[in-house]
Amino acid sequence: MPIIKHADYQAPFWLPNGHSQTIFPSVFRKIKTVNYLRERIITPDNDFLDLDWAKAHLKNATTDKVSKKLVVLSHGLEGDSSRQYITGMVQIFTQNGFDCLAWNFRSCSGELNKTTRFYHSGATDDLDLVIKCAIQKGYEEIYLIGFSLGGNLTLKYLGEQSEKLSLKIKKAVTFSVPLHLSSSSQTIGWLYTKRFNDSLKKKILEKAKLFPDQIQTSNISKIKTLKDFDDCYTSQLHGFQDAEDYYERNSSLYFLDKIQIPTLIINAQNDPFLSKACFPFEKANSLEQVFFQAPKEGGHCGFYQDNYQGTLWSEKRALEWISNN
Repeated sequence: MPIIKHADYQAPFWLPNGHSQTIFPSVFRKIKTVNYLRERIITPDNDFLDLDWAKAHLKNATTDKVSKKLVVLSHGLEGDSSRQYITGMVQIFTQNGFDCLAWNFRSCSGELNKTTRFYHSGATDDLDLVIKCAIQKGYEEIYLIGFSLGGNLTLKYLGEQSEKLSLKIKKAVTFSVPLHLSSSSQTIGWLYTKRFNDSLKKKILEKAKLFPDQIQTSNISKIKTLKDFDDCYTSQLHGFQDAEDYYERNSSLYFLDKIQIPTLIINAQNDPFLSKACFPFEKANSLEQVFFQAPKEGGHCGFYQDNYQGTLWSEKRALEWISNN
């Protein structure tokens, strides 16, 4: 995994640390140029996934001219296709001739899903279904972009597929990836933990009404950390022994050596979500296809830059990586 040492990202002076660089764009940045067309697909277990499509802005396009290049975007924990880090990426790629598919994980599209399971950091079966749907549309080139949990999911998928990966999938880039789930779950601060847990526990309470015999909520008030939630619900609803078993079997760090296409991982060194294990410098030169870039700043899915003019540094970097041969 060769290290890319150069990074021209420069944070504004008024965003002095990883927390401010994470929170400011999440709260205050708005993207108004993206218009989605939603498609619902049915999963093999009779659940559903909501896919949001955005078409390329083709120069001199005629009514029958369509893009043959597609970017598939996977959001983070309790995110969705409307998050600014997704819509900003959709904006820059559609402006440069790529169609985009921003898919929503189960329960994340504004409607609770139908089965007891939700989504998790290693649920690659759903990503595989989404990609197969995209391939059936006739795209000749497919690129994957993942953020945080969606980045872990993307990398795990690429490692699992390895030599079996569709030849239509050309490159991937991921941002702010908790490559090692166990240690990252202990790194994330209380403010972020509370926000995630409040959202996750609300979904559990709603789902328990649908499946009262399968989902128990008597101890839900005792959940204080993400590991608590993963111990009680994520692991149990998805066939893992406990949180540690879930973390160990789904951390993308263990799948990197199987990836067969050019893949870029970008983790900011001041990311408040990531542990030291998410910066595997020692093994960085042992892999040929996976590249690692660790800017000193950027926060978590932040990368709001000093000379911001509507586009984040991460969006320009992703376009550069995918567009260059």
